[in-house]
Amino acid sequence: MSKELMQMNIQRAQLRIKAEKEEVAKGSMRQRYHFMPQAGWMNDPNGLLYYKGKYHFFFQHNPYSSFWDCMHWGHAISDDMLHWEYLPEALAPSEAYDSHMKGGCFSGSAIEHEGRLYLIYTGATNVGNGMEQTQCIAYSEDGIHFEKYDGNPVIEAPEGVPACFFRDPKVWKHEDLFYMVCGASRGGRGQALLYRSKDLLHWEYVNVLAESRGEWGYMWECPDFYFLGDKYVLTFSPMGAGDRKSVYLTGDFDYSTGKFCYQTSGEIDWGHDYYAPQSFLAPDGRRLIVGWANEWEWMSYWKDWGPTYKEGWCGSFNIPREVRLMEDGTLQFRPIEEIRSIREDAYREDALLLEPGKEYDLKAGDGVAYELKMKIDLEHTDASRIELMLRGDGQRRTRCVIDLKKAQISVDRSLADGWSKGVSRSPLFLKNKKKLDVHILSDQSSLELFTDDYRNNHSMNVFAGNEQDRMYICAVDGQARIEDIESYGLKRTM
Repeated sequence: MSKELMQMNIQRAQLRIKAEKEEVAKGSMRQRYHFMPQAGWMNDPNGLLYYKGKYHFFFQHNPYSSFWDCMHWGHAISDDMLHWEYLPEALAPSEAYDSHMKGGCFSGSAIEHEGRLYLIYTGATNVGNGMEQTQCIAYSEDGIHFEKYDGNPVIEAPEGVPACFFRDPKVWKHEDLFYMVCGASRGGRGQALLYRSKDLLHWEYVNVLAESRGEWGYMWECPDFYFLGDKYVLTFSPMGAGDRKSVYLTGDFDYSTGKFCYQTSGEIDWGHDYYAPQSFLAPDGRRLIVGWANEWEWMSYWKDWGPTYKEGWCGSFNIPREVRLMEDGTLQFRPIEEIRSIREDAYREDALLLEPGKEYDLKAGDGVAYELKMKIDLEHTDASRIELMLRGDGQRRTRCVIDLKKAQISVDRSLADGWSKGVSRSPLFLKNKKKLDVHILSDQSSLELFTDDYRNNHSMNVFAGNEQDRMYICAVDGQARIEDIESYGLKRTM
């Protein structure tokens, strides 16, 4: 009966989506080229992979409301990660281990094995002892219709780890064995736990792959682990770590001992709206990463999610990014090259000399969905800071400040839209630099700022109307020279 129950629940979810998607699509805040659900709530990216000639994105989904609740796995496929075909829900709550109304099928990953597509996810339930989280398996022969493994759950929380802090498995294969990293908490400190298996169904605990010493919060959500260049990379989203929402560590790993020794740490994105990133390999060998364009701890009450709940949806993904390893062990996160395919209305300007205190308008598409790139010539700039005003209409705007004197970037959206709040800040490393690159992606309800060779990034939700289409730049306390300005409008894909 359980197999039939999941299919019944999927069919019920599909009927709800079908009934609402056309009206939801009319929403004024709908993104134009960022991935989002047809209807309902969406959070973490799950099970990202390239399978049978298509990119597959699975995602945490509540098809019945534009707020978080009983979690399903949504599913969509694409040729380019920009144009999407939605498929039926892949997973719906149906079993004792994943059917609580405030639980369900939580985050996880996907892997192909012997022609089958396996989903590894967290089942979350409450049978009277509080939230209990276990790791579970589902599989498919066609990559569309999934069946839960009769032997679920396959892993329960180890001793010392609360059952409510044990989730988000990421699986990969090395030689003849499968490995899994899972988020956990022990003694009030976040951890990533390592497991291994011969068949994806029977798992043994190896050790603690890495853990917080107090600086990275009490729980590590959505850990990921992969080989890049000549180093291994561990990423996670820590709970209780202040402004740090998407940490990475790079170092060395020994499969024989299960020991990971990291030398470098950094932040994938300093903005308020980048969380739970998951990576996967493209068919050309690129390591790509996708994050949820929101997060939990900044949201103090329902209004902070923004106005899209009124339109019957909530949540989108940040633009997919390519991860590259630098010589010093830090990581770059570049927007995918595929975005070139949706450019239009190209505009270029060789150089712009900013006089102090004067506003200079910038041109990029329709001022709503666009891409803007430029370089600050530091050798010919004596201004203390450079300010970019984005998505403005005279009263409302998002203010990005590149403070050359304090070596800091800040993004302030407190005057952006009447909904968003908060300032995100990050250190800026300018020593021995001759130029500072700036790359901005704007969509209907988001801004993504990349700088310092794609190592210093800020992603923000900004719920701005089409009338907020002005952008300008100015220098403070001195002149600034801006070079290699190029911009594009970006076509609608969603």
